[in-house]
Formats: sequence, structure tokens, C-alpha cells
Amino acid sequence: MTVPGLLRYESHGVTLLGDPACPNGVTLAFSERAGGCSLGDYASLNLSLDCGDDSDAVESNRERLLAALDATEFCDRLVNPRQVHGDHIVVVESSDAEQVARCCDEARAGADGVVCTVPGVPVLLCFADCVPLILVQEGGFAVVHSGWRGTMARIAAKALRTLSAQTGASACKTLAYIGPHIAGGDYEVSSELAERFEVEFGSTVLVGERHLDLATAVVDTLVGEGVARESILDCAVSTPRATDRFYSYRAENGSCGRHGAIAFMRGACESGVRR
Repeated sequence: MTVPGLLRYESHGVTLLGDPACPNGVTLAFSERAGGCSLGDYASLNLSLDCGDDSDAVESNRERLLAALDATEFCDRLVNPRQVHGDHIVVVESSDAEQVARCCDEARAGADGVVCTVPGVPVLLCFADCVPLILVQEGGFAVVHSGWRGTMARIAAKALRTLSAQTGASACKTLAYIGPHIAGGDYEVSSELAERFEVEFGSTVLVGERHLDLATAVVDTLVGEGVARESILDCAVSTPRATDRFYSYRAENGSCGRHGAIAFMRGACESGVRR
């Protein structure tokens, strides 16, 4: 399988990077920062409730994002973890209202990946330099947050195995999309951390002596699990160099909003969820 490209487009005033040819009934996108109502450091389409922004503005921004994806009817089913730089994966395997509500509670307790195999349940994770990863198989998808801790813990592999266990699909039937993140040339780390990554993943994850290429580590992890290299797409946008389009925690001195990686499947679902 060869992964299709990502198309940059605007919908309802929101700019997205998406794959209109994504198979298996999955809609996916990486949001840009324009088109929202947040102010100041969070301007404008901040999607995170966990960075200090006004919660009403964030909820409005999320509604705008879902409207841009023609998914307004799924607003009350949105699963959005409180990301903790761990490797916990939430599994959504029922669209029953109570089951989805329990998954939302589990996600808010702390998680960095969500696997979903049911229609009508959008999954949103938020980013401002860490690596966004969306995995797609027939029958389901996963959205993953892979910062340096998650990358070292190989959360990409854990999410892939969990997704395959849920769908029955093999790793070689997976499409993987890597969204905007801090690229290796912009990500200087300590000598100790660089050495740890070199021991774990090999020298290809380093750019020079102290610049860390997280995406290479994520790709190597997926390939090691059986995903075809040609089935992995890195959008190749470095967030610190594109703060007009994306948030960057490092470039903006820790005070900024978060863009998103979102995916869902269309189809009939059961009664709505209120949280």
C-alpha cells in the first residue's frame, strides 16, 4: 500500500491538511492555527483545554473544526485525552452512549493514544511540537501523541498492535500519517538524551551530535512492526519554522495554543453522548 498525499485546503474558515483519498471510511486531518476565536498567545484555533486558554473559546474552536470536517453531529462524542507523555492507549470499541462516555473519562484521566473502531466518534489529540501520528486500517484508526518520552516508549508500536488486535488487520495493511512537528534540525536536546536515543534507535535519529529527529524514530518503530515504509507519510513541516500556521512550544517560549490531529469514521451510530 502506498499512502496518498495530504492536501491543504480551507473549509468554513479553517485550514486543514487532510487526505481526501483516505480509504476505509476514515476522515482525518491536521488543523492549522488560523480560523478560531482564541486570543493572545492562543490565537486563534487553539484546540486544547489544558494550556490555559478560555474554555468557551476552545469549545467554540472545536465546533469550528468539526464543522469544517462536516461532522457537527459528532460534537458531543468527541474523545480528547489529557495528554501526559505516557503510553496509555484508550480503546473505543462501542458507540453506545455510556461506553463512549466511559472512554472519554478514561482519556481525560490521562492517555496519549486512542484507538477507535466504531463510526461517529471523533478523536482529537493536540500538539505544539510533539509528533502527531494517525494510523489507518480497514475497520479502525488510531491517533497518537509521540513526544520524546512516548517515542522512547515506542507508543507508536503499542498503538499499532492495539489497532491490529481490534481490527484483525496486519501491520502491512496500515497507512500512517505524521503531522507537523519539530524537525530534527530544530530540536536540540541534551547530550544525555541524544545518547539514549542513539542507543535505542541508532545514529539515524540524530542530526549532528545533539539534534533529535523524533519522526525518524517513529518511522523506524513502525517499519520494525511491519508497516511498509512507502505506507508512511511525513508532512515534513517543522513547527518552529511555521508558527504562522502551527503552534510551537519551543519557538513561542512555552506560551501558545495547540493544533490538532483528528480522525473519525462516518456511519450510523447509537444515541448521542452528553458529557
